This record gives sequence, structure tokens and C-alpha cells, in this order.
Amino acid sequence: MTSSAAAPARHVLKQACSAVGLDSDGAEPLRLAENQIWRLPGRRVIVRISRAGQSDATAREVRVARWLAQENVPAVRLVDVEQPVESDGRPVTFWVELPPQQHGSVEDVAELLARLHSLPTPAIDLGYLDPFVRVGERLHAATTIRDDDKQWLHSLHRDLVAAWAERPTGLPDRAVHGDAWPGNIVRTADGVLMMDLERFSVGPPEWDLVSTAVRAKTTGAVSAREYDRFCAVYGYDVTAWEGYPVLSRARELRMVTYAAQHAAGNAEWRSQAQHRIDCLRGRSGPRPWSWKGIL
Repeated sequence: MTSSAAAPARHVLKQACSAVGLDSDGAEPLRLAENQIWRLPGRRVIVRISRAGQSDATAREVRVARWLAQENVPAVRLVDVEQPVESDGRPVTFWVELPPQQHGSVEDVAELLARLHSLPTPAIDLGYLDPFVRVGERLHAATTIRDDDKQWLHSLHRDLVAAWAERPTGLPDRAVHGDAWPGNIVRTADGVLMMDLERFSVGPPEWDLVSTAVRAKTTGAVSAREYDRFCAVYGYDVTAWEGYPVLSRARELRMVTYAAQHAAGNAEWRSQAQHRIDCLRGRSGPRPWSWKGIL
């Protein structure tokens, strides 16, 4: 980002840091997109500036982080300041910087999910899980896909919303991470911990397990042996549950619409978005399909 384009972002950062007694001089931008991530050098502080309109979600994320710390669940930790704060209408949070990290293994994911799901549902307002959050927005933003494909995806979305409302009974509701894949459950020199807490909610634990199952059964990113290890560590195979097809299709739809949305701004991703749509529409043979990651 150019210095002129970064100036408004720095203004929001400086205002937010000043509100909690932190100095933003020398701050380094790590990511400047819808959500901005900044590092305060020498202070081990990461500043996250969320997009406008996300105040409720940001406050929930702070509640989750405090609850996880109270329960001694390994996760990203908040800096000890009063937060979130608002700067120019954008909610801002402050986090302890992590040491270098890498993606966790499927066993790491299973172990932390088992620990999380063993906890009683916390007495904090988390809201109930919505597997289809932003799916409609993503389809609206997917300007490069064909009209017939978009109409078909809208129809699938409607069908899955109805099926979700009538899904079979499964495991008791618990606090769930909401986006439990190895990029959000990472390994550092200090051990394994959870990141990206913004999708936490109350809901069926199966939703967290479906992420790995879909990577094994749908995209082929997880081998059969790895998936067997995942089930052994967690102690449950979600694919044996009669509600699995509903949740797995919901997860697939999220992955397809994510790719379709971002393909509108990046020509390199258009073929992958179309490939995912073709897979769901039965044009590319049976699962597992080979889906490349979209960053």
C-alpha cells in the first residue's frame, strides 16, 4: 500500500492506540484489507482494526478470548487494556503477538476441539451458529460467474437453509470455533493454540468437525490416514452421523462462494471458482475433488 493510501489507516490506528495508552509510532502494517492488522514493534502487540459495522462481532470476540483464558484453553490472548475501542466507526482490538507459527496438524485440530467441546457452554452471549453467514453477500459480489450458475447456487442455499433447520439430532450444543482448520489452529515453539475467534458461537460440535471431514472427503487435502487419526484423537467420526450431508454441503457452499467472490477481483482465481461450481453441479465426477486454496 502506498503511503498516501495508508494515511487514513494510520489515523485510525493512532487514534485507537492513544485511547488505550499505547504508542503507534513505527507501527508496521501486516495486512491492509477489509480488516487491518498492524504490529507495534518492540511491544509484542498486534492491533486488529475490523471493518465498520462489526462492533457486536468484535465485542463477542473479546468475550470469547477472555473466557478461553479463564478456562486455560490455549488461544491468542488479549493485551491487558480496556477493549474493544472504536476509531472512526471501526472497532479495534489489541492482541499479544505470537512467536513464529505454522499450521497445526489434523491431530492438533482434533485435540484442541476435543478440549473446547468438553467445556460447558459459557454464560456469555455468543449467539447461535449460522453456517450461512455472508453466503448471500458473497454470491451478490460474485460478478464473474454465469447467471445460471449463480441461480443454481442461490437455490442450493435456500434448500440447505431449510435442511439445516430440520437437521437430525446430534451431539449436545457447545461453544464452537466456527472455522476450525489448521490455519486457525497453529503450532508455535510454545505449543498449539487457537486463532481467529470471530466465528465463535453456540452450536453443534459437528460443525467444527465437518471442516476436516470435508477436507478429506470433498477436497482431498487430508488423506484417509490423516482423517482416521483425526477421528481417533477426537473420538468421533462425524461422517457417520446422519446429519453430515447437510453440514458438509453447507461447508462446501461456503468454500465455493468464497472463491467466487474473490474471483471477481483476481483473474487468477476465476478458473478455481468455476471448477468448484462445476464440482457441486456434478460436472467433475465424484468426490474427492482437487480444490486449490484461495488466500
